[in-house]
Amino acid sequence: MSASYGLTKVLQDAIAEAEELVANAPFITTEQDRLEGYDYLSGRIRMAMQMAFDYDLERPVFINPTHQFSRQGLDNPDAVYFNAYLREGVEYVVRGRRGTSADLSFQVMGGTYSADSAATSLMAFDDRELEKDADGNFEFTYTAEPGAKTLIVREVFNDWDTEERGTLWIERPDTIGKPAAPLSQKTLAKKYEVAARSLVGSIQTWFAFPHFFQYKEPVNTLTAPQSTPGGLASQRSSIGHYELAEDEAMIVTVPECTDCSYQGIQIGSDWYASTDYETHQTSLTKAQAVTDPDGKMRFVIAEGNPGVANWLECTGHATGAMMLRWQRLERDLTQDADGPVVEIVKLADVPDKLPYFTPITTEEYAERIAARQRSVARRMIS
Repeated sequence: MSASYGLTKVLQDAIAEAEELVANAPFITTEQDRLEGYDYLSGRIRMAMQMAFDYDLERPVFINPTHQFSRQGLDNPDAVYFNAYLREGVEYVVRGRRGTSADLSFQVMGGTYSADSAATSLMAFDDRELEKDADGNFEFTYTAEPGAKTLIVREVFNDWDTEERGTLWIERPDTIGKPAAPLSQKTLAKKYEVAARSLVGSIQTWFAFPHFFQYKEPVNTLTAPQSTPGGLASQRSSIGHYELAEDEAMIVTVPECTDCSYQGIQIGSDWYASTDYETHQTSLTKAQAVTDPDGKMRFVIAEGNPGVANWLECTGHATGAMMLRWQRLERDLTQDADGPVVEIVKLADVPDKLPYFTPITTEEYAERIAARQRSVARRMIS
């Protein structure tokens, strides 16, 4: 006869609490919103289990908690994210081989994101500060400073079709080669408790987080390029949120920046998560977008199809978040020279509002979507 430890009870209770939070989200207005909420919940459960059970301070590993099946924090469709937990005062060795992505960055965070505050960036740099051999291999040592909790790595892609992922791993020199401690009831109980706290906490955090930034701005506007809160020194972002009727469109005009490796725009849902970027065009990089002869990219955010290549699909979301990012910058940005300009127009008037309107056929647009699907399948991990 088997014995039950009752270890999962704390997680069962947390899932029930998380379901109530999702079911009663204040921004739910349609059945699609509700269904997406339950899909979002599945990703939060998955993330909580992964972060709790892959987590081991004695044997650190890079975990990929955010991807197309686990979206959070207005995740960038162009990025592959890795997290490793740290212990203060411990030495770590990070090794890898640089791929051909537009940017590879490292960031040490103190504390965690919560419904009350953002985590603190203690250190941030990109691979330009690393010594690499002819094959792109690198290695660096880091001793976790006071307050250091997490090492975050972002591998960001500008051209989904051609850029390749690299490799990456982390180890503790003082524990490498030693066997892991045997499982115990106490250890497993703690992991389930960590998963439970992480699940409820992540939902509460991402409900609150956009109100610190995005939703403080007037609707249908974008901020001037600015340092991303808690972000990298060589990164700038522009944030906002939209509200559009079915017969309306937003035209976002922004110069193509040649002084950065990566430039992108995305829209997201009120769950503060990316929307389907695999089978819909809800994001574009400067490599994917069409740049007009005057050096500017003109994006059209709309529910209905405006018939242009730079259409960002609302996918049934009348409201949502917006974000532009510039990474690996070689100079600072200004609103006058580099910032976005927003105009709200009738969807039917889009052709007259675009100075270089070039229609795209249904077949051509379908080819763009097919290319996205192939690239996501090749690049992403889960």
